[in-house]
Amino acid sequence: MNAKLGRYAVTAVLVLMTATRALAETTLIWHGHAAFEIVTPNGVVLLIDPWLKNPVNPLAKDKDPVAGIKEADYILITHGHFDHVGDAVAIAKKTGARLITNFELGTNLKKLQGYPKDQMGFDSLMNIGGEIIIAKGEVLVAMTPAVHSSGMGNPNAMEQAPDVVYGGHPSGFVVQIKNGPTIYHTGDTAYFRDMELIGEQYQPDVALVNIGGHFGMEPLMAARAVASVRAKWAVPHHYRTFPVLTQDPKLFSEEVTRRGIGYLYMEPGSSIRFEGKTPQAADRH
Repeated sequence: MNAKLGRYAVTAVLVLMTATRALAETTLIWHGHAAFEIVTPNGVVLLIDPWLKNPVNPLAKDKDPVAGIKEADYILITHGHFDHVGDAVAIAKKTGARLITNFELGTNLKKLQGYPKDQMGFDSLMNIGGEIIIAKGEVLVAMTPAVHSSGMGNPNAMEQAPDVVYGGHPSGFVVQIKNGPTIYHTGDTAYFRDMELIGEQYQPDVALVNIGGHFGMEPLMAARAVASVRAKWAVPHHYRTFPVLTQDPKLFSEEVTRRGIGYLYMEPGSSIRFEGKTPQAADRH
């Protein structure tokens, strides 16, 4: 009898260990351009700058990628440009996702584009320097500075009204996941020296860095940004989407590697799984 109970106990421990390992897995998906999806160990889905209909997203080639989004708990928007606001409103109406962005952009998205007003509030609208705890304590989101602009299109513009309205101050985000990685999304920003403070404060495991130039960092400065925030791994984004942007991440990858930082190459539509804070091989969706 004792032997049988012992076997049951061992089995229960093994099941618990397997479940714990499964729960400790975080998934990062790149939908192209600056659009990323994060699925936490507890299954919470965060979308950052969700322009899913961008031309390099393979899901947008022959179907509506928004239709494929089954769930989203939070939408994070770094600034008001169309290629970052993207499909946020349509996704929010479909999923009930709560909006995390600056107060001015959230207010204008509600008024001008119809983002559901009950899916934002003082608990989720914030500003640079602030932190919020979401997902029942599993995720900390910090809004970080960015050097850029943040106008958003005005769909109701009359002849005398501006085509572009104020979208608040541009930002980046640090997403700190319990039992998972700390991820820094730069948004669209130039390099600035205070990125070093982001590194000191949050010590990100992964930096999602704009490298396209013209509207943001050129590849060499993007590599310097990764070093400044002390990230262990770098993922480039915001390139190849338009002809005016950098087309090849090779220069960025070489400079990141020269600096002793891990380089994680992702194709649009691919994902990287993290066991705890450690990235595993990329998967193609």
